Amino acid sequence: MAATADTVIIGGGVMGCGIQFNLAKRGMTSTLLLERDVLASGSTSRSQAILRMHYSNEVTATMALKSLDVFRNFEDVVGGPSGYVQTGYLLIVGPDDQKAMADNVAMQKRLGIDTDEVSASDVSEIAPMVATSEGEAFAYEPQSGYADAYSVTTGYAAAARRLGATIRAGSPVTSIEITGNRVTAVLTADTRVETPIAVVAAGPWSESLLATVGVDVPLHPLRQQVIMLHRSGDSISNHPIIGDVVQDLSARPDVGNLTLADGAGDGSKEDPDTYNQSVDMPVVEKTFTKLVARVPAMEDAVFQGGWSGLFTTTPDWHPILDRVEGIDGLYCAIGFSGHGFKLSPMIALAMSELITEGKGVTIDISMLTLKRFAEGKQMRSRYAMQVLA
Repeated sequence: MAATADTVIIGGGVMGCGIQFNLAKRGMTSTLLLERDVLASGSTSRSQAILRMHYSNEVTATMALKSLDVFRNFEDVVGGPSGYVQTGYLLIVGPDDQKAMADNVAMQKRLGIDTDEVSASDVSEIAPMVATSEGEAFAYEPQSGYADAYSVTTGYAAAARRLGATIRAGSPVTSIEITGNRVTAVLTADTRVETPIAVVAAGPWSESLLATVGVDVPLHPLRQQVIMLHRSGDSISNHPIIGDVVQDLSARPDVGNLTLADGAGDGSKEDPDTYNQSVDMPVVEKTFTKLVARVPAMEDAVFQGGWSGLFTTTPDWHPILDRVEGIDGLYCAIGFSGHGFKLSPMIALAMSELITEGKGVTIDISMLTLKRFAEGKQMRSRYAMQVLA
């Protein structure tokens, strides 16, 4: 392994690999990425990989819009497939959230997002399998869909390597060396890599790693369960991605007549090394009941298993994209709160700009600093469902 690098990136998920690729495109090719396991083995591999643009804040909505463009043109931008599948995204809210949805849609349309409020009659044409109720309101994004998280991550990694970057899997970082308030090295169990820049993009492991250099970050990893159901082709051949605020549910189609529906855990803070990566049958049953209430034809669906991943949340459910004050050369891209994959192309680009130019140029990320929590400048969602922040 190289004993020196211009930058060391810690974490080989979609964020770390995307940041390394964007740094290489900007001419910083003497970089080393260190991954504790294999690429995309953490939160990236356990994502639903939904691509939607409905957010309550301009920064996240803009990131989602521009990221979707990258996913749709990944072959040209990065090289290799992203696995993008266009399904459309249907958002459903109750009476209490109608103004929030209308305000969000107006903001999103102003940003150039292809979205509209639609009626129950429109829903019956867009998604005839979806049941609607009096008092509900709806928004629809026809361009949204999903992609393949593994293909995107390894696509970034392969492109970074072609540009001269180095990646080492199976190399967990043990500490970051700080000398005189500057990053001087990154250490693994058997190697010390001299570097002036370290980028922490280690998902739910970021909190413990940053604590070793005295940096306290407000991260709370939550267990999120993904339940896999096989639809009867005779009952329902396909459906759009459904974001159901009323039922507290999201569901997306997959190949082979599958539907991936989410179910939350109990909200307790999880240890990324020991949490239950399977699903709980009471959560499966509850999620199935909610899904059938929204899509009655799913009553014939058969449970096919599932998995659990972690949403590494911050207090306002927005990421921390920042240079760490007081330690020159230390950067973090952490706390994605369930948004990470869908925003990853723009987050990776913005982080590369922050490192090389001192600020986000393509998208202003100045409101996503670590200090916002101490200063009372948290981001706000128009919904109680924070994942729509």
